[in-house]
Amino acid sequence: MIPLVHDFTDQTVLVFGGGTVGERKARRFAAEARVVVVSPEFTDALAGTATAREATHETWRPSGEGPGIELVRDAPTADTVSGWVDRVDPTLVVAATDVEAVNEAAAAAARSRKVLVNRTDRAGGRDAGSVVVPATVDDGSVSVAVTTGGASPALSKYLRERLEDDLAGAGAMADLTRDLRTDLKTRDLTPGERRAAMRRVVRSSRVWKALRTGTTNARKVAEDVIRIETTNPSEREREDS
Repeated sequence: MIPLVHDFTDQTVLVFGGGTVGERKARRFAAEARVVVVSPEFTDALAGTATAREATHETWRPSGEGPGIELVRDAPTADTVSGWVDRVDPTLVVAATDVEAVNEAAAAAARSRKVLVNRTDRAGGRDAGSVVVPATVDDGSVSVAVTTGGASPALSKYLRERLEDDLAGAGAMADLTRDLRTDLKTRDLTPGERRAAMRRVVRSSRVWKALRTGTTNARKVAEDVIRIETTNPSEREREDS
């Protein structure tokens, strides 16, 4: 499986199953996508953060209220999941019920319509169009995803926890270097010199410390690092040593 990053803005995710797994998936996507959860029952936490609707698959219609979580109280069966996929027209189908036949039917309905599918009761070998939702660590605009291809969620979680401390300040570093890259393009530097300066900044322990502690101005520290890199080779050698 090849990792990709997908923007779910203005798209819909259809989740079958309102238990703890369905809740976790719904919360994960609700920040960007409109999420519709179809289940006869929902966790208390999910019910408390969503718009609940008493409905059947014959009468329910999307509200058009934008991103968030909508709960549809209906018991999906192997015969009815296809109808839900047609009505909701999702970008991704999440099969998270505790009934294998329902999950299989949901996956089949998604595949037949060339829709991505995340089946939560399967690991290892997967069909084309399958999606694994990785464990992620986020710091501002920086995200790092860890996946074992569904083989070991426990290992993914463990590795994610180990990465959390290492990524502290990464979002701020991304923002800082974005601004510096723009500024460096206005200076009398070759592309190679600009790349070397940016490499020096992202590897500088002084810049990372400034970003993480806030005790000094990180931009000024970075500018000093760039000055040393671009104008004073002897000072750069002393700093390296």
